[in-house]
Amino acid sequence: MSRIAKSVGLAMTVVSAIGLTACGSSGGNGVAADAKQTVTVWAMGEEGARLQSVTKEFTKEHPNITVKVTPVGWDVVHQKLVAAAAAGKLPDMAQMGSTMMGEFISLDALEPVDTQTFDKDDFFPAAWNGNVQDGKVYGVPWYADTRALYYRTDLADKAGVTKAPTTWKEQSDLASAYQRKAGADWGTALQPGSTGAWQGWLQYLYSAGGELLGKDGKPALDSPEAIKSFTEFGHYFDAGLAKKNFVPGEDVLKGFASGKTPMFQSGPWMVQNIADQAPQLKGKWKVVPVPADKTSTSWVGGASLVTFKDSEHKAAAEEFTKFLSTPKMQAHWYEIAKSLPANKAAWNEPALKSGGESLSAFKQSLDTAEAVPPMAKWNEFAAQIESALEKIARGADPAATAKQLQKSTEGLVG
Repeated sequence: MSRIAKSVGLAMTVVSAIGLTACGSSGGNGVAADAKQTVTVWAMGEEGARLQSVTKEFTKEHPNITVKVTPVGWDVVHQKLVAAAAAGKLPDMAQMGSTMMGEFISLDALEPVDTQTFDKDDFFPAAWNGNVQDGKVYGVPWYADTRALYYRTDLADKAGVTKAPTTWKEQSDLASAYQRKAGADWGTALQPGSTGAWQGWLQYLYSAGGELLGKDGKPALDSPEAIKSFTEFGHYFDAGLAKKNFVPGEDVLKGFASGKTPMFQSGPWMVQNIADQAPQLKGKWKVVPVPADKTSTSWVGGASLVTFKDSEHKAAAEEFTKFLSTPKMQAHWYEIAKSLPANKAAWNEPALKSGGESLSAFKQSLDTAEAVPPMAKWNEFAAQIESALEKIARGADPAATAKQLQKSTEGLVG
C-alpha cells in the first residue's frame, strides 16, 4: 500500500473512531484510559472465578482501573446477554463464545476492534476469522480450542494396530479392530443427533474440503464435499461401530476408561479430565489431530474478548484486553485454567513448550483449523444440521438429506 493510501486509510480510521464514540457512548465521549474508573466484565463459568485473580495483576500496572468481574454460567449466559442488550444494561466487556459472535454482531452491540492495536497475524487464523464480518473485527481471541482424536493405545495394540490413525480409512479400521479384537462394545463414540451433534461432524466437513457457507454467503451443505462428510459420519452407525441411541449427559470418559468405547473426538480439556478421573489410563492413550480426507482440518471454538458499543469505558476495556492477550499472560492463563492460548507467540513460553505430546497435537490442529463463520441465527442453523445428522445416523440417504438440509437453512443466513 502506498504512503498516500495509508494516510487516507488512517484518516478514515480516525473519522470512524470519532463517529463511533459519539454514537455509541450514550451522549458522552467516553472515559479516558488514564482516568480513575471501574470496568465491568462478564466471564463464563469457572473462568469467571479465575479471572478475578488475574485482575489484581492488571490493577498493579493500571492502578487507576478497577476491574469488576461477574461470573455467569454457560447455561444462562446467552439469555442474560440478550436480556441485558434489550434493557441497555450490558457490562463494558465480556468473554464471548465463538458461536455467539454472529448474533451480537447482528444486534449491533459490539464495538469494532482497533486493528491498529491488535494484529491478526498474532493469532491463529481461525480464532481471528471467526470474529470478522464484512471486513470488520468484533472480538480479540482470548483462548482457543479445537477437536482432536483420543484413542486407547493399549487396546489398539491388542487389536494389532500400532500406529495412530491419520486418515478416515485408518480411523474406521481402528474402530472395527477395537470391536473385533479388543472386546470393545463400540468402535468409537459419536453423537448421532440432538444438541451439540454438529461438533462431532464439522471436522469431517472441513477435512473433506467443504464449508458451511459458500463464497456467496449461502449455505453449502449439499456440496459434494458435504455429502462425502455426511456419508463418512453415517457409515459408523451403518456398520454398528457407533451406537444410534443418544443419552443426554452420557459421560464419554466412562466408556473410554472401561474400554467399552475406546475412541472419541473432543477438545483439550479432556486431557486433564482423563488425568484426574482415570489416572489408571496413564500411558495407555494418546490424542492426535483428526484423521484426514483431503486434509486434517478441525474447527476452532473458544472465546474472544468483546467490548460493548454502549460502554463508557472503551479505552480502559481495550487496555484490559491488551493485557489479557499478550503472550506471557496467555501462557499464564493456560497455567491457571488450562485454556489454550489464541496468541501464537504464547506457545513459545515455557509453560506451553514443556506441555508434551498432547499439547503438540492441539497446536498442530490449531495451525490448520477453520472457523465457524459468525451467523446471526447460528443456533437455528446448527439445529437443522443436528436434525440431518440424526436422520443419517438412522440410515437416511446422505445426498437426499443434504439436499433437504440445504433448503431448510437457506432462509437462516443473509
